[in-house]
Amino acid sequence: MLAAAVLDDLLADLPVPEDGTLSKTLYQNDSLRLVGFAFAAGQELTEHSSALAVTVQVVSGRLDLTLGEDQQATLEPHGWVHMPPRLPHSVRALEPTVMLLTMYRA
Repeated sequence: MLAAAVLDDLLADLPVPEDGTLSKTLYQNDSLRLVGFAFAAGQELTEHSSALAVTVQVVSGRLDLTLGEDQQATLEPHGWVHMPPRLPHSVRALEPTVMLLTMYRA
């Protein structure tokens, strides 16, 4: 039987900490993994990469992203970015922020 996966309140599942970063796997199957992040203002994920293609979507707040060697992006709510596998990137919260990271398997 087929069933849908429903997350009815992302902000309730991802409270922004006063200091630090919260990450939580919200959904996972054989082809994708959805991870929610909640960042206090000024928190960051230093440069890293993923073996998988990923998307980042801002639910609330504002993020600065460095993408590869020379691309920058500032994302606000409803902002979205796709990154190919192995693209070095970093993320910094400009204010308390909730984002979704989706990792895709080929």
